[in-house]
Amino acid sequence: MSSPKLNLLSFSGNIRILHLSWIAFFISFVVWFNHAPLLAPIRDTFQLTEGQVKALLTLNVALTIPVRILIGMLVDKFGPRVMYSVLLAICGGLCFFFALAETYQQLALARLLLGCVGAGFVIGIRLISEWFPAKQVGFAEGIYGGWGNFGSAAAALSLPALALAFGGKDAWRWAVGVTGVISIIYSVIFYAMARDTPKGSTYFRPKKLGAMEVTSKGDFWLYILLQVPMTAALMVLTWKLSPAGFKLIDQTTTNLVYVALLALFTWNVWQVISVNRNILAGEVVPEIHRYKFKQVAILSAAYAIAFGSEIAVVSMLPLYFKDMYGLSLVQAGLVGSSFAIMNLIARPAGGLISDRIGRKRTMSIVMVGITCGYFGMSFMGQWPLWAAVTVTVINSFFVQAGCGAVYGIIPLIKRRLTGQIAGMSGAYGNVGSAVFLTVLSFVTPSVFFLVIAASALVVLGIVQLLDEPSGQMAEVMPDGSVQMIDVA
Repeated sequence: MSSPKLNLLSFSGNIRILHLSWIAFFISFVVWFNHAPLLAPIRDTFQLTEGQVKALLTLNVALTIPVRILIGMLVDKFGPRVMYSVLLAICGGLCFFFALAETYQQLALARLLLGCVGAGFVIGIRLISEWFPAKQVGFAEGIYGGWGNFGSAAAALSLPALALAFGGKDAWRWAVGVTGVISIIYSVIFYAMARDTPKGSTYFRPKKLGAMEVTSKGDFWLYILLQVPMTAALMVLTWKLSPAGFKLIDQTTTNLVYVALLALFTWNVWQVISVNRNILAGEVVPEIHRYKFKQVAILSAAYAIAFGSEIAVVSMLPLYFKDMYGLSLVQAGLVGSSFAIMNLIARPAGGLISDRIGRKRTMSIVMVGITCGYFGMSFMGQWPLWAAVTVTVINSFFVQAGCGAVYGIIPLIKRRLTGQIAGMSGAYGNVGSAVFLTVLSFVTPSVFFLVIAASALVVLGIVQLLDEPSGQMAEVMPDGSVQMIDVA
């Protein structure tokens, strides 16, 4: 397979869409994590306890799991141009809500709602898949995800300086407000300049809205099964906010949330049944229109390991280095950031390698790397600092490359369902982070790394069941004719 050649210095055609997309994702990440580098002045303003600070961090990711699923459905139905513009505009407004909060309750609610902006990732995945052929889509998706993810690091580097420039006790409010202004302005720019598909191409939409369409009874039951871990992860997050955890909500509220989550699970199952009644009734889908839902399940598990471990490790690594090696806060932050900064090159590299040597082979390689990498990190306390940083950076490459490899495959499964597939896999990334962070609360960092390594080893075995995308996928045109789309 020839190497994809993309002129990234261009701003026309599909490269224009790529740049518009990663900038939108970059801004969404700035908004998502605009509180993190400003937590010290926020804590001082509201006189927050350690538990209240940790609760804010939990709230920031709580809604991302269900909203990624919802956004995946909506982007397939209404298109990326509208959905990205709306999401950026709404969350830009929520930045003002956060910046103007006068009580901790308002601050917490704003942070909970701002977690929705993390679902923006799903939108760009569908958009990129519309503009790039199979031989380039992995690399393009990797650039989109990797460069966009750097928004969190950019927020950490720029917002403290911006707050310092404003000065005064409300400086953090002004800095957060600026991110809201940027998000709203860019929502208008994106709507004006982006297009869902190249001129003359068809944007394929799902036949039904509410759940993903499957094409066999076995896939139906697997789809139902995949709803369970997502609900369980939301219950874990609720538990962390309860009197048994950060004490943000009382036991009555906790119980009500549990009931609501069970109701949501029941509703999701009903939607899956409603959308796929024809399959349960025994209808046989023509071979040309079938896809294997096991592909979705496998990629969701892989993303739970890759992205889930990334979020969990980034959350704990600076403090780990500070305590283990006696570093200052600044030094520990710089060393810890090495794990996230690799996104700039590793995600695109994962997509590019996937394009060149094959999707399944790449997924296997990165899972081996992740297994060995976290196994090595479990011994870091016994090594000198330079060795610990080296193994961290090497492992980070495989972790980020794994994220890029996953989303190099997703657009090649079923075009009209790309948003929903991306949404489910993305949600499982947050499921993974919830699980790993919960494990960390009960064990030492060394055991924490070993648990991730063991999980990656299990997923390595599961990845062997992945089918290499080949041939073509079929989509139905508005006039009823069938269009074949190359996936290899």
